[in-house]
Amino acid sequence: MNYDVIVIGSGPGGYVAAIRASQLGLKTAIVERESLGGICLNWGCIPTKALLKSAQVFEYINHASEYGIKTAEAEADFAAVVKRSRGVAEGMSKGVQFLMKKNKIEVIMGTAKVKPGNKVDVKSPDGSQKEITAKHIIIATGGRSRELPNLKQDGKKVIGYRQAMVLPEQPKSMVIVGSGAIGSEFAYFYATMGTKVTIVEFMDNIVPVEDEDVSKQLLRSFKKVGIDVMTSSSVESVDTSGAGCKVQVKTAAGMQTLECDIVLSAAGVVANIENLGLEETGIKTEKGKVVVDEFYNTSVKGYYAIGDIVSGQALAHVASAEGITCVEKIAGHHPEPIDYNNIPGCTYTTPEIASVGYTEKAAKAAGYELKIGKFPFSASGKASAAGAKDGFVKVIYDAKYGELLGAHMIGANVTEMIAEIVVARKLETTGHEMLKSIHPHPTMSEAIMEATADAYGEVIHL
Repeated sequence: MNYDVIVIGSGPGGYVAAIRASQLGLKTAIVERESLGGICLNWGCIPTKALLKSAQVFEYINHASEYGIKTAEAEADFAAVVKRSRGVAEGMSKGVQFLMKKNKIEVIMGTAKVKPGNKVDVKSPDGSQKEITAKHIIIATGGRSRELPNLKQDGKKVIGYRQAMVLPEQPKSMVIVGSGAIGSEFAYFYATMGTKVTIVEFMDNIVPVEDEDVSKQLLRSFKKVGIDVMTSSSVESVDTSGAGCKVQVKTAAGMQTLECDIVLSAAGVVANIENLGLEETGIKTEKGKVVVDEFYNTSVKGYYAIGDIVSGQALAHVASAEGITCVEKIAGHHPEPIDYNNIPGCTYTTPEIASVGYTEKAAKAAGYELKIGKFPFSASGKASAAGAKDGFVKVIYDAKYGELLGAHMIGANVTEMIAEIVVARKLETTGHEMLKSIHPHPTMSEAIMEATADAYGEVIHL
């Protein structure tokens, strides 16, 4: 065999799997067709956070007087904001190149196709082909923007998230289809930069995977900054024949026509499983995903799949965890299967959203009797001092045993707070233990303790 492990795709699932394999003494190669770091580092998690930070800085400057600071009128340089974002992405990609060299992982640029007999065909950018082999082949090819049948992306007027990051000029108006993390983050970014934004969401609430209380709070926050939101609505067609776009939206009240410069399709992601040789190799797929067991074995021995191409949350940190678990099992270790009910989800709007575990609705459906506590940031000294009083922390406990079933936060910096809940749930922490763990004051994080106190009728600051 040429290698012990070949990893196809260098996103947060693939490159992490490759590094862990190398650490465990396995001779490893990684095949990448575009840029090291995959979508997350180049066109996803990282550059979007750079854009959002620029928008946040712009918002701070525009509200400087509220903090007693006098400034001249600020002006956003859209091209410079995009350029900074691309620079951040390029720096991170170079960081992955360094990690590949440090861990003695061979990087093979090209398009991979799996074949029976533990073989991978790689077509190089220059058109040449070669065959490599390994005892273990991990497929980590990620996902791409989902294209709706009635919303074909032309890359100019009807775009996906990649184009949304590098538009040559800022649109005056934009319709965003879908209000998950991608749609909501771009809605905040463009609205803050001065674009008139309308969100069209098919479900009854925006950020529909979140607890309903969180969805309602984000709706209020979005309306405050001038974002129009249409829920229980669907885009039926887009006419791009004129200077801009005419968007036909079906609502409960009937059809409406929206006019805008750009339509951003943010209706989720679809797995990259086409033209990979899965069918020829006999690897089973179902509903557009590769079928795997709890350690990411596919239906064919020696072939594995991780990340967005398998069922589960399509998140960078999930892909990384799956890659590590998969490789440790390959190396003969005894990793625990991942608990998919203890995966934190974060949305980097302002206010931020962070959640883990059961929503209130899901916990009730699962038959739990609940103790629910909520602490608003309007009652937080740190939030008041920071001028960031929107939002709350909501915690959900099992009334019988005190098990921490879930937590849902919306507010400033809550994405930095959710890990406390993840660790607490992993350690099977009870409400009593959380309540008696002294949190520092003044911090945003003490809202977790206060919300727990509210659940048990002991809250002090409400």
